[in-house]
Amino acid sequence: MSLLPGDPAVVIAGDQASPEAIEKVRRSLGLDRPFIEQIGLWFAQLAVGNFGASLMLNQSVLSAMGERLPVTLSLAGLSLAITLPVGIFAGSIAAYNRQTWVDSVVMTVALLGVSIPGFWIAIMSVILFSVILGWLPSSGFVPLAQDPAMWLRSLILPAIMLSLFQIGFLARMTRSAMLDVLSQDFIRTARSKGLSEWMTVGKHAFRNALIMVITTMGILISTAIGGSVVIEQVFALPGIGRLVVQGILARDYPLVQGVMLIYGFAFVAINLSVDMLYTFADPRVRYD
Repeated sequence: MSLLPGDPAVVIAGDQASPEAIEKVRRSLGLDRPFIEQIGLWFAQLAVGNFGASLMLNQSVLSAMGERLPVTLSLAGLSLAITLPVGIFAGSIAAYNRQTWVDSVVMTVALLGVSIPGFWIAIMSVILFSVILGWLPSSGFVPLAQDPAMWLRSLILPAIMLSLFQIGFLARMTRSAMLDVLSQDFIRTARSKGLSEWMTVGKHAFRNALIMVITTMGILISTAIGGSVVIEQVFALPGIGRLVVQGILARDYPLVQGVMLIYGFAFVAINLSVDMLYTFADPRVRYD
């Protein structure tokens, strides 16, 4: 952040402010101190649980995040609710119909979902569904408690755009896991015993493949939270992702540092939770 061009004192004081006024703001914010000293003071405050205060919002970092957390969690949660059934179903169908046109179509769509830039497809969706067709709002957020229907309308398009990469990734992982399970001896044994294809694939193969898919949950949740930065900016959603972008543009060092640190802790906690869940899902896995 300190290497980026621009001065938060100028942003706060205004472009028309005098050099004296800008210098006064810089001193009041402690920006005139050496960089090492500023970082040292920030870590000292972290030691007592103080994540600092935003320069542009005039409120604490935790307070600013708390106000916007419901938006980001709603977006990420709805995105995952779309991703999981669609991605798992698509990957399973592709694996069962391996090397057929169904497999080729599903994997091509999955590849497109992984490859297309999120910001571009989001902008195109706004132009098509909001501007041209007028089906859905192009921006804004309505709290769930206020109006559930409007909450869904305000988030469904951003959630779908956010889930495209995740669906492609999950479909490819599910297909790989299903192919591995379908080649196992116990699947051939189940078929030789005369079990129906539905029981063989749906009960035995699918359940065992899901154990491998669980390991991708940490990646999916992380990408849902991280990808919200772009999606919230495109759809003007007042979430944490948009808050980070605004903080970067305003050179709000404490805000960006605090949010990124909390994001880092969240990603570590998410992946640790998934690893622990994996031990319960698969009794064969044991950690010493």
